[in-house]
Amino acid sequence: MCLICLTFCKVINANEKQPPLRRIECLQIRIRQIMQNSVESFINVLESYRGRDKVIRTLCYGSQLVGGLLAGKSSQSSLGKRLLLFSAQLSDCRTTLRLFDDLSMLAYSTSYGLGASEEDALVRWMSILNNVADQLYYPCEHIAWAADAELIRTKSDKWWVLSTGLWGISLILSILRSIRSIQILKRKAQTCQRSASAESRMAHCVREEVCSQTAVLRRQIRGEVFSILSSLADLSNAVHWMPPGFLWAGRFPPWLVGLMGTTSSLIGLLQMSSGDQGACS
Repeated sequence: MCLICLTFCKVINANEKQPPLRRIECLQIRIRQIMQNSVESFINVLESYRGRDKVIRTLCYGSQLVGGLLAGKSSQSSLGKRLLLFSAQLSDCRTTLRLFDDLSMLAYSTSYGLGASEEDALVRWMSILNNVADQLYYPCEHIAWAADAELIRTKSDKWWVLSTGLWGISLILSILRSIRSIQILKRKAQTCQRSASAESRMAHCVREEVCSQTAVLRRQIRGEVFSILSSLADLSNAVHWMPPGFLWAGRFPPWLVGLMGTTSSLIGLLQMSSGDQGACS
């Protein structure tokens, strides 16, 4: 939204000296260009599996948030009930689509291996354990799904609990890994700043390179902070879906589950649009 406002301001400032009709025409052309670019960007997101999943996820939790609020205000709210049903259908859709995620997750885990490219041992081992938890999550969820669909004869409850527990473990490892990564990135940024201040007479091109490296590190830190917030929101829901008696399990109203999920989903979309790809369950 801020980017669109800045674009409008630039358009207006650039056309201040033009005749009124010409300025209006230019503004209309720019608006059409912005709308066209936005639609094309959205289509590009939907054309990829991960992008489509993030959009469905956002709609799922957003519907649960609004539907939960409406149903909470009035138990007779038909719109609230329909939104909650719509959210449940989208959730089932995502569960079905995840039946085909095992191989892609296995390919990622295999390519990462033992994390030989990682500089820090803690980050490496947390990433390995994270990959193991994610890899085990999928077959557990598939068995639970198949049991609910009456494709196999077993109770689904224990498999749902196991898959949710693995998801929670994965989220905790992701949070710890991001915290460790932030510590490492901050040290690197401080080193860059010290080298820039110590070499006050360095060449202009070298100073620009140091500033560029510092900006990249700060952007990476910001991405890790967003990842922590996203994982914390998902972790709160993961605990809610555990068996009663475990922390705050079962105590969230539907709108709060929707709020946590919507927050996480919007952060995921933001990271995708900015090019910061992270592992998400």
